[in-house]
Amino acid sequence: MFDRRTFLAASAGALGLGAPPLAAQSALAVRVGFVPVIGASALFVLAGDGSARAAGLNLTLSKFDSGPNAIQAFASGTIDILVIGVAPVAVARSRGFETLVISAAATGGSAFAAGPVLAKAFADHGGDPAKAFAAFRSAQGRKAKLGTLPPGGVPTVALHHWLWKVGKVDRADVEIANMGIEVVQQAMLAGAIDGGTLLEPSATLVTERDPRIRRIVNSPGMFPNIPGVVVAASGAFLKSQAQAAERFVGLFVQATEIVAKDPARAAPHVLAVLGGGLVAEATIARALASPAVSYVNDPRAIRVATEALLAYQVELGDFQRAPSTDGLFDQALYDRAVKAAAGR
Repeated sequence: MFDRRTFLAASAGALGLGAPPLAAQSALAVRVGFVPVIGASALFVLAGDGSARAAGLNLTLSKFDSGPNAIQAFASGTIDILVIGVAPVAVARSRGFETLVISAAATGGSAFAAGPVLAKAFADHGGDPAKAFAAFRSAQGRKAKLGTLPPGGVPTVALHHWLWKVGKVDRADVEIANMGIEVVQQAMLAGAIDGGTLLEPSATLVTERDPRIRRIVNSPGMFPNIPGVVVAASGAFLKSQAQAAERFVGLFVQATEIVAKDPARAAPHVLAVLGGGLVAEATIARALASPAVSYVNDPRAIRVATEALLAYQVELGDFQRAPSTDGLFDQALYDRAVKAAAGR
């Protein structure tokens, strides 16, 4: 990969900045929105370790608890770059908003966990979802109540795909309740639901706090290579600050390498955003290394899976027709950014 000195020198050459170091120049303000999930960790690292400022970017971060709210702010022009799931970006683009995916960030990011009674049913039936849920209903006299995010969320899509496509679960054995990210975590710990889709670091945190709650399956086993988070830039920002967008991508790729290869180093920066004062740094480090998430930047790596994701969302009724992925990914910008960052 590349070190910080090489990156800064390469960026200066690529952007025609001349002799003065980037840190000595007036930093460019960049407004970045994000959803608080583990797949966005590279953003938290580059914003927290000073690398963005050193490269001449003054990042202002805004947290959004849902895709629709984030997209609304994005479309209103109050956000330049958005780190979020790919589906909302594709939908926004299909509705006329100018935006492009300039980098991938992660695939997966969630897991399905079962409370004590449902976990025993899975253990008793060799992990077979259909048999486990049928046994639960037979023994308890009711459907298993599962918590997940609102319709359209990537973890929710993954859950449905796992239940109906992978596990061949009888719909009569399951009741699904849609709720917020933190509410699912709270409901699992309180025993208010029998199982749920937990995003990292919640999947790690919940099973640590209550060992009776068991992680049953991770994202890759629910929907292979499902895109978790991408980096999208508004058309207005790309037109006015294309070089800054490339610089941001270069930093993001560098930060992704830290997250993937040195979770302990990344953990303090991720904790500052996702911890809420209630999570230990060691828990964050373990969540960063979770098998539920893989860190990937090249848009090529998620293109096919994105098409599969959007097609399945049509089947689920999230929208009537899958948004086109034609022109959605700015592969050229990504490639330029990586080459510049590598010192070319």
